[in-house]
Amino acid sequence: MSLLFNKILVANRGEIACRIMRTAHRMGIKVVAVYSDADKHAKHVKIADEAVYVGPSQSSQSYLLIQKIIEAAKQTSAEAIHPGYGFLSENAEFVRAVKAAGLVFIGPDAHAIEMMGDKITSKKIAKEAGVSIVPGSVGAISEIEEAKSESTRIGYPIMIKASSGGGGKGMRVVEREEDLEAAMQAAMNEARSSFGDDRVFIEKFVTQPRHIEIQVLADTHGKVIFLGERECSIQRRHQKVIEEAPSCLLSPQTREAMGQQAIALSKAVNYRSAGTVEFIVGANEDFYFLEMNTRLQVEHPVTELVYNVDLVSLMIEIAAGQKLALEQDNVLANGWAMEARIYAEDSQRGFLPSIGQLIEYKEPVLEKIRVDSGVQEGNHITMFYDPMVAKIVSHGTDRAECITKLSKALDHYKISGVETNIQFLSAILLDKDFNSGSITTNFIDDKFGGKFIPLKPDKELEKKFLALSAAILMPVFYQSYPVEPNKAVNILQISHGEYFLADWRNYNGTHVVTIEGRQYEVTGQVTKSMTLFTGQINGEDMPVKVSRNYNKVTLFAGPYSIMVRILPAIADNLIKFMPEPNLLSGTLKVTAPMPGMLTKLLVSEGDKLFSGQQVAIIEAMKMENSLKCEIDCIVESVHVKEGDLLNVDDLILSLTEI
Repeated sequence: MSLLFNKILVANRGEIACRIMRTAHRMGIKVVAVYSDADKHAKHVKIADEAVYVGPSQSSQSYLLIQKIIEAAKQTSAEAIHPGYGFLSENAEFVRAVKAAGLVFIGPDAHAIEMMGDKITSKKIAKEAGVSIVPGSVGAISEIEEAKSESTRIGYPIMIKASSGGGGKGMRVVEREEDLEAAMQAAMNEARSSFGDDRVFIEKFVTQPRHIEIQVLADTHGKVIFLGERECSIQRRHQKVIEEAPSCLLSPQTREAMGQQAIALSKAVNYRSAGTVEFIVGANEDFYFLEMNTRLQVEHPVTELVYNVDLVSLMIEIAAGQKLALEQDNVLANGWAMEARIYAEDSQRGFLPSIGQLIEYKEPVLEKIRVDSGVQEGNHITMFYDPMVAKIVSHGTDRAECITKLSKALDHYKISGVETNIQFLSAILLDKDFNSGSITTNFIDDKFGGKFIPLKPDKELEKKFLALSAAILMPVFYQSYPVEPNKAVNILQISHGEYFLADWRNYNGTHVVTIEGRQYEVTGQVTKSMTLFTGQINGEDMPVKVSRNYNKVTLFAGPYSIMVRILPAIADNLIKFMPEPNLLSGTLKVTAPMPGMLTKLLVSEGDKLFSGQQVAIIEAMKMENSLKCEIDCIVESVHVKEGDLLNVDDLILSLTEI
């Protein structure tokens, strides 16, 4: 086929579906969307030329049904299918079914997907192709004794990995033999749930590792090139959080060596389309093959910005049989790009998914900032799919400029209705080790552990927050008390209990607030309904997100947050606010920390439990989450059963302390 397509179907949802459709429309190609019950009003459905319903909200009953997708393509006369990433993108059976239906799959052929989709097979092929590989087991392992023997041979620490799939599912790091059996069982269970294949293998876990990947492009005429690398070391639970191109670690020599190995591997399986070869890289630039992703990567925008290409359009052209016009010698980097993934998750509760309606959703519109999203204001974040809301990408002349631009853009992003990881991302960008490029795949665990709590501002920023709080609250507050208009003296109380006397004056829209003898000028629009302040404090631009509730405001800027109450500075009316009571005080219970399905209940009424004992497993977004008892106790009553769908804080067990 030498001509491009008239119409393609996008077999995906969310931001990647929208991103593919944007390029297709620019190329003059019509697009067909598919959608489930949960996505009836989704953004990708609205921007498509046609949309076909494919089933219930669960992906196993909609987006993963091969025949439903093919029927939708044939029904709408689509000539080709782009799978995006996830779902059916690396399913060889799907590729064969697409071809058998007389349609074109925009991606590699089934053979390449099968060879590279199985980590054991891909490792063997990589070794034969001269690619550096990590020491590990030769084949799949299912017996614990064999796992122990192999782990001893390889040497701890080791990593258990699912043979099929990716995205961090079915993966466990084991430091010592006594933890091996439990970790192996958990990895196999998660792999079975996510991919229908519980095979796992074991390999050496490289200490102080960095995750760096090479983007390849291959056409159907034998040409294969690579487009530099992406640094993807900032991860949590093996899911990438921040990615960038290029990597500040690699020398030109190492970059070229990794690129040539990626090309050799691609040629070994007659690869076509866009693909990614992932490596684990040590501090001295020694590198080892991890896996090949036979699809478009989530983080592809950083490559597009640095190398001025559109990977989706190139995939479409390759699938249509066109020759790749880009030559390796013409692949030249232009500056730096950095991407942050915005997730609907509660960082203060261990990054658990947060579901709900997007009451407010406004993307930042700033120079050299790209936002790839699949949501609109009013949409719902549900428990059925990955909680990623959007990807926000900065492009600059160097890494420092990228960090500055991305930080500013995050401060201008307005999302309410669900919790997000925006402040967590801001904290990473502010970190001195991140800024210096001293990072590994352990960065988030080492710096933040299992959760992130917004940082307390220093004294200077605290005073600016107080001044802004006065400017927001006093114009409304003075209306309820007998004080002179545009002039008031009130008490500001910070959430941790400290009090400040604030003198507020309003001079034709400029709020002058005096705190402890120092004046702060707040200029810019300040309204009762404001949710993002974009003015200046003492002449400095300072975007601050605002959440207001009667006589208090909570302010967010970067990774910092503060809650401020306003009280009348009249002795008779001064209210002493007591700390809010802990509603769970005096009770012993296990509640659902996230929305999801209770897949296993491991205790019964009357059971005696010990601190640290596992009591239940909840599956959310295809990830298993173990719930443990924190005290020695007895199970008083069980309030749920296996298979129940739970919301956050639903009661699972009532306990009696021993």
